[in-house]
Amino acid sequence: MKLSPVGRAGAAPVHALQCMEIWGGNGVFDSALSVPGIDAWVYSQPYGGEARGGDIHYVSTCGRGRLARFVVADVAGHGEAVGELAANLRSLMRKHINKLDQTRFVQVLSREFSSLAQAGTFATALLASYFAGTDHLVLCNAGHPRPMWYQASTGAWHLVKHDLAERVETVRNLPLGIVPETDYYQFAVQLGKGDLVLIYTDSLTEAKNAGREMLGEDGLMNLVQDIDPSRPEHFSGSLLEAVSSYRDRAPADDDMTVVLLHHNAADPPRQSMVDMVKVLGKMTGLMKV
Repeated sequence: MKLSPVGRAGAAPVHALQCMEIWGGNGVFDSALSVPGIDAWVYSQPYGGEARGGDIHYVSTCGRGRLARFVVADVAGHGEAVGELAANLRSLMRKHINKLDQTRFVQVLSREFSSLAQAGTFATALLASYFAGTDHLVLCNAGHPRPMWYQASTGAWHLVKHDLAERVETVRNLPLGIVPETDYYQFAVQLGKGDLVLIYTDSLTEAKNAGREMLGEDGLMNLVQDIDPSRPEHFSGSLLEAVSSYRDRAPADDDMTVVLLHHNAADPPRQSMVDMVKVLGKMTGLMKV
């Protein structure tokens, strides 16, 4: 499902994802959505005002509403290669929509990237699976810019990486660590109420000022630390404004995507009999996912 673009990040009506729904694409987005436990704001603008670009994002929820998955990919270039990867990503989301373990997802995605590399196209991706039962966010970074995590309990921002001190060693017997057949790590952090996780593409860190100096990861961290984290609905808009100011209002020279996750710690709602029938229909292929 694609929501109508709106004029400002954080200004969109909230779309609550239904069980086994997949949302996103590689077009223009400025939208607010929710899954059990997480409020999210997605902004994506292809380069040069194009309708579709090289940044791809998807969000999905499982049949019970307890597992939500967020994927952001950045593919060099535009056109057929990006369109094919976007379609394949959506198929992967559908196939793994009810699986907390994203190991197979990562392995297949790695093979997709290898095929693109052989064709001279470079791609990165960030996968994040949120499990509402334990408030864990399981991440795997395939060469993508490192997300940033605000812990409401301490008021501090961190870079999210596999050797982060706050990482969790186990999640209900889910195998973490290096993903077999790849060089990617799968690791987890436990979110607290009010925490924020910022996922973005490299157009933010590679933004240049008048002196052609890149903002960089440290510069971006400085910007997010100056934004009020208690108003997540305005956070992305404030960040985009700050990055634009750093560029001296010059247009971005690449596709730009920002995904902000706000942990509201809400539990999944109890499913009605009608909901369970709909989920069964989707799982058996009688209803479209």
